[in-house]
Amino acid sequence: MLTHQKTLPFFATFLFAVFAASAQSALSPIMPAPPAPQFSDAERQSELVARRRAIAAAMKDKSILLLFSAEPKTYTGDVDYPYRQENNFYYLTAIKKAGAFLVLTKSGESIREAIFLPDRDPAEEIWTGKMYSREDAQRLSGIKTVISSTEITGLLDSIRSGSRFRSADSSFELPAGLENLYLLLPQKAFSEDAREYRQEAVFAASVKSLKVETVAPIFAELRQIKSDYEVRLLQHAIDITTEAIMRSMAVARNAKWEYEVQAETEFTFRRRNSDFWGYPSIVGCGPNATILHYEEAQGPVRNRDLLLMDVGAEYEHYSADVTRTFPVSGKFTREQAEIYQIVFDAQEAVARAAKPGVKFDQLTAIAGKVIADGLLRLGLITEKSPDQVSIWFPHGLGHWLGMNVHDVGRYGRPLAPGMVFTDEPGIYVRPDALDYLPDTPASRAFKEKVRPAVEKYKNIGVRIEDDLLVTQTGVVWLTSKLPRSIQDIEKFMTSLPPQLVH
Repeated sequence: MLTHQKTLPFFATFLFAVFAASAQSALSPIMPAPPAPQFSDAERQSELVARRRAIAAAMKDKSILLLFSAEPKTYTGDVDYPYRQENNFYYLTAIKKAGAFLVLTKSGESIREAIFLPDRDPAEEIWTGKMYSREDAQRLSGIKTVISSTEITGLLDSIRSGSRFRSADSSFELPAGLENLYLLLPQKAFSEDAREYRQEAVFAASVKSLKVETVAPIFAELRQIKSDYEVRLLQHAIDITTEAIMRSMAVARNAKWEYEVQAETEFTFRRRNSDFWGYPSIVGCGPNATILHYEEAQGPVRNRDLLLMDVGAEYEHYSADVTRTFPVSGKFTREQAEIYQIVFDAQEAVARAAKPGVKFDQLTAIAGKVIADGLLRLGLITEKSPDQVSIWFPHGLGHWLGMNVHDVGRYGRPLAPGMVFTDEPGIYVRPDALDYLPDTPASRAFKEKVRPAVEKYKNIGVRIEDDLLVTQTGVVWLTSKLPRSIQDIEKFMTSLPPQLVH
């Protein structure tokens, strides 16, 4: 062991390093995400019971709802992606196990519910860890009836044929006279959800005894209004994302490549125990910031450029979605600031107008008007027509946010308390944007007039995205802790310590 004389200088050096790190951390404007929200079993079960009751209330009489858990997805060969439960299944059960089924029946005043769950298998547990026991499923979901999934074949056969089903222990049986079957079905044959709900579509085609309907609209209507329970989970995902972006802004000053900045973001996600990202991170610098869904993160980070980060942590199936655009140098150039301020003003105008009763297309029009005025002022358009504005602002205002980053819900539905949406206008001056316009006399005249402005602002891409919760009187900015204005971003960048202390 070390002698006392040798230990003391080492210990003093260690203490000095700890104090220096603590002091530097105290001076840093980067604050860690708060602790995750904690819920008791009773609180979680109460939330899930309320959701299942709401689903049952919206179902027709003499009906059955059958939900399949998500299928594992192959990465390559015999390796799967990390398992993620289907959102609606998790929304009603809090169970993350593959091979499970939820059954809910409605017959008059009688509502019955059961979970079919794979039996624990010691041989499998050696490889993948402890499986859910019956007690685990009951504790998580609040559903008392848990049946071995070895009986699911008999249930499915009974649904197909309209015959009677009773579980082996007589704890669950299908009521007589069922007429309707609710499944999660793809909305269209080639829609984005066709792959996720493949097994449901195959089963639906085999059912002859019941009228098959999709339950997706019912879930969409319910999930569009977030409970306080859900808002707390979503806020935590946003807080993790806020910390990740702040740390990435600090790293960007000394980064050489976009992937270094992305690595800091996703490292923070894992440090704060998020499930994963809610969508692949977008980190683009300079001209790459003008690409809407740029995901390569292979470009250089240059001091004179803007860096755009569109990232979101996922926590307990709730996804943040936040974008910040900032100067790597810490100071906006005049041209960058001019573009940025237009986007900022559009975002502010939307937030001021958002309140219960307003529709999403009204907010989109408000953002479009502010951006059109700004583009005309800068000479990037010659008239405030949608065709010209869309050259530089080619996407919509935003989307619903929740368990999906582009969450379910009707856009024609007026805003109501509990809805969460993204406010994300943007301007992207792609240097080759004019090259793809049609070769017509009007187009040539347009290009000649705006080319000097395009040359002046080329390679500047700005998107600002915040997550807004609708209240009784307006909105709450769930992303309020993250610097957003030109002044606040520059102040934040210049106040960062030379070395980021984790």
